[in-house]
Amino acid sequence: MEKIVLWSLLSVGIFASSSTLENDCLSCHMMQKIPNDLIYRRYLMTYSTKENVEDAIIKYLKNPQKVNSIMPPQFFLKFPIKKLQNIEDQRRKENVKAYIEKFDVQKRLILEENSH
Repeated sequence: MEKIVLWSLLSVGIFASSSTLENDCLSCHMMQKIPNDLIYRRYLMTYSTKENVEDAIIKYLKNPQKVNSIMPPQFFLKFPIKKLQNIEDQRRKENVKAYIEKFDVQKRLILEENSH
């Protein structure tokens, strides 16, 4: 019973973070057809670790200007510069963590055992 309750609480927390991410961020990304997978991979290639990616995204979100972005200048010809959102730091951090979790490339890797 305790395991079921704990799992339920964790599920609700994950869903709440995902829902907040959808409302705060991804709804606009979807309308503007922003390539989230591409953006996340670009951050990951530049910053190597999820922790560094998180720090870089948060830095950009706190001061959304082209100079703080890793996207090339041509990106901003097609997509508008992000507007500063008036949300508290904790919520911003939770959204970034949920974004990283949602677009994490490691989830897409399939490791096969070597049968030799």
